Amino acid sequence: MAGLPGTARTRSGSPDSAAALDGAFLCSPLGGLMVAQAVLGLLVWALIADTTYYLHAAYSWVMFVSIFLWIVTVLFFMTYLLQLQLKFYVIPWPLVLMIFNAAATILYVTAFVTCAAAVQPTSWRQWDYNRRAAASFFACLTMITYGVSTFFSFRAWKGFGSNAATSQVTDHMSRSWASLCWQPRSVLGCMDTALWSLMMLPADAPTAQTRWHRH
Repeated sequence: MAGLPGTARTRSGSPDSAAALDGAFLCSPLGGLMVAQAVLGLLVWALIADTTYYLHAAYSWVMFVSIFLWIVTVLFFMTYLLQLQLKFYVIPWPLVLMIFNAAATILYVTAFVTCAAAVQPTSWRQWDYNRRAAASFFACLTMITYGVSTFFSFRAWKGFGSNAATSQVTDHMSRSWASLCWQPRSVLGCMDTALWSLMMLPADAPTAQTRWHRH
């Protein structure tokens, strides 16, 4: 299964009812990768924050990238876990997620290279050296996870495999349209019922005009 799970369902077709946790999302590749990104990203900026990073401009950039992407990743994770994307179904979530993952991969490439290159010149104490070296290692792992997420989110955007962001929204829109067309007091429902009746009418069945001419 590539992408977000398409089996998640709410109790009704309305996006207002999407308040339950989406357990299938946690078992999906993107869900697991988001958890890994949140944990690894936290380790990156926590390790650097425990050093004298403010004395070096290079680590200020690494701190900005790691904290910013960590916050956005957590927000995306909570959005999909709580199925909040159903309330904003007009947003192309697969495309937005793919663009974010691609941008995060590029940013983490720069952060990893910067962090790794600045370990030796800026570490006068063994304490700082160990933490900055560990931060570089976790930054590399985080960069890889964002790259893999870009692949899976691209497949979800193109429709390969299942995708909760598109399947749930499409299901909601189809249910809403069906309920609108089949309401007894709805004009669209009456028109649809009339058209359906004409389609089901046998070809040799006499119409009202034919019966009137016969009389």
